[in-house]
Amino acid sequence: MKLSASLMSLFLLGLVRLLTGAQARWHGCPPKAEQRIYFANHQSHADLVLIWAALPKELRSITRPIAAKDYWTASNFKRWITTEVFNAVYVERERKGDEDPLAPLIQALESGDSLILFPEGTRGHEEDPQPFKSGLYNLALRFPGVVLVPAWIHNVQRVIPKGEVVPVPVLCSVTFGEPLVLGAEEPRADFLKRAREAVMALRDV
Repeated sequence: MKLSASLMSLFLLGLVRLLTGAQARWHGCPPKAEQRIYFANHQSHADLVLIWAALPKELRSITRPIAAKDYWTASNFKRWITTEVFNAVYVERERKGDEDPLAPLIQALESGDSLILFPEGTRGHEEDPQPFKSGLYNLALRFPGVVLVPAWIHNVQRVIPKGEVVPVPVLCSVTFGEPLVLGAEEPRADFLKRAREAVMALRDV
């Protein structure tokens, strides 16, 4: 199975780069093997795949995308590919009882992993991101040593238009910006607004 996952990883990497180019633009920070949370706009189920493909190999191996459990475990193939190929962290989009929805992310960060996070929580259908939910703030507060890197995904919503299942070749890119630092005693709302603005500022870079 490890060999199969490795081959699937190479296949997907080649396919994504063929269809989109999967270009990475390091505008505010260089690629570096340090523990990071990459947080980006979210308009397509392909978002996590595109960021994963845009990262250099040495960062892909230590970076885990966040995946909505209800969607990415809906079939055996989706579960296999997100587990074996992407090593994704599954999250519940709806709180269940007293469970902390951030628990899987906290466990991953405590293990030293980097994460790809979509602070909107769900896909948006407008160009501007939806307001960010509190998860990014809570993680930044709990893990002050983790570097917070904003990112803007260009054009990915056009690769698989709404209602379509066949991808369309469209040149895409991911722009990574200058790391964000949570200010001392910075209010949650202020930080989340600033984080959203940092992502949006990369749109025209």
